[in-house]
Amino acid sequence: MSMEIERRILRLLHGHKTRTQLREIHGHFLRHHLHQSNQILSHFVSVCASSNKLSYASTLFQHSPNPNILLFNSIIKAFSLHPPFHNAIHFFSLMRNRGVWPNEFTFSPLLKACSNILDFRLGQGVHGEVVVMGFQCFSKIRFGLVELYCKCGRMEDARKVFDEMFNRDVIVWNLMVYGFCKTGDVELGLRYFRGMTERTVVSWNSMISGLAQCGWDSEAMKLFQEMRNEGFDPDEATVVIILPICARLGDDHGVGEWIHSYAKSSGLFMDFISVGNSLIDYYCKRGCLERAFSVFGDMPRKNVVSWNAMISGQAFNGNGERGIDLFDEMINEHGVTPNDATFVGALTCCSHAGLVKRGGELLSSMVSDYGIHPKLEHYGCMVDLLGRGGCVKEAYDLTKVMPFKPNAAIWGSLLNACRHFDDIELAVLAAKELIKVEPWNSGNYILLSNLYAEKGQWNEVENIRLLMKKNSLQKEPGQSMV
Repeated sequence: MSMEIERRILRLLHGHKTRTQLREIHGHFLRHHLHQSNQILSHFVSVCASSNKLSYASTLFQHSPNPNILLFNSIIKAFSLHPPFHNAIHFFSLMRNRGVWPNEFTFSPLLKACSNILDFRLGQGVHGEVVVMGFQCFSKIRFGLVELYCKCGRMEDARKVFDEMFNRDVIVWNLMVYGFCKTGDVELGLRYFRGMTERTVVSWNSMISGLAQCGWDSEAMKLFQEMRNEGFDPDEATVVIILPICARLGDDHGVGEWIHSYAKSSGLFMDFISVGNSLIDYYCKRGCLERAFSVFGDMPRKNVVSWNAMISGQAFNGNGERGIDLFDEMINEHGVTPNDATFVGALTCCSHAGLVKRGGELLSSMVSDYGIHPKLEHYGCMVDLLGRGGCVKEAYDLTKVMPFKPNAAIWGSLLNACRHFDDIELAVLAAKELIKVEPWNSGNYILLSNLYAEKGQWNEVENIRLLMKKNSLQKEPGQSMV
């Protein structure tokens, strides 16, 4: 009879369940005294994990009187896939403390958890246990080790495990390509990519992205063309990767336009918001604002990133007032809640439009209306806005009270404003601060030297020259390009 009830409960658990349904099933097997069945509890935990109801899964586990390896593996796997990932480590430690011996199914999710929290040292410790217990030959465990080391940038360790694998599927090859590109070794990443006997779109995407991240845009574009020639259709990730490359290269060959047409005909534009967002960003960076507005209007769904792309795009093209109008429309007419990136775009729009008062109101509303604490980027925008508006003293005062140490961009922005509005004294101060932040940049010394020259302080000019000589810095030679 109990076996029949167990089978019935397992059938009830099959498929996605709401929290209410899970509680009803839970009550059902409690009434039949099946709460000691680790098989039922294990399946229940797995269902909770698939429904992202981890707190319920944890509660179920805690009420188990005698969890076995099956139940421990289920709870470790559940937390290896969903945050907080550290809980997977916690349950593994609990398992060892209770004297339950791991098996070959324990370590794969445990390594996944280490990968998700990018804890190389902890993963190394797990690797040691794998070797001691003789589980290093299992392919899923080796895959987990490669993933861990690639994500943590430990490519020599990843390579050792990879070389010991007998069956290397396309996924583990993709990991190696991703790992080398992530650590900046694109040449070795490309060598592994060329060594693959089988490739997927993910393989191409990883390699193209890796080339682009290292500044090899032309090579990335050539690889994209090769991908098309070999009959691979771009997916949404390809579109998101390739459009910024098109924008940076100038896209004289119309690849971006082809991507737009392909995205519409393939359904990618309708199915993925990220594709529409990338097209908006592409057209804005190309200065094609009407095309950007057209894409924005055609999008079946929009999110805050869509609005951010449009607002930032206006700022990028010096159309600040239109960007602020979009910001107001986003909040007042569509009820979209802004995030910190929205305010960077809006403040930049204020800077281009000279809207000093509105910029101050936006900075204040971040905390008061939305609970968003300004970051260094927001203060940098505000310093730039005040400087452009001629309020150089107020801009400098802001650098003294903001909760972050000003970076080179902020001091450079203030310096430019001071020179534009002939505040030489403050310009000298900003230049000195710029040298403190970037002592290796000879251009900063030249700027300060020129400022002293404008004031006729030739002794200071000579001191700057001697300081440059002491620091082995030379003025960059002027270059011209025809």
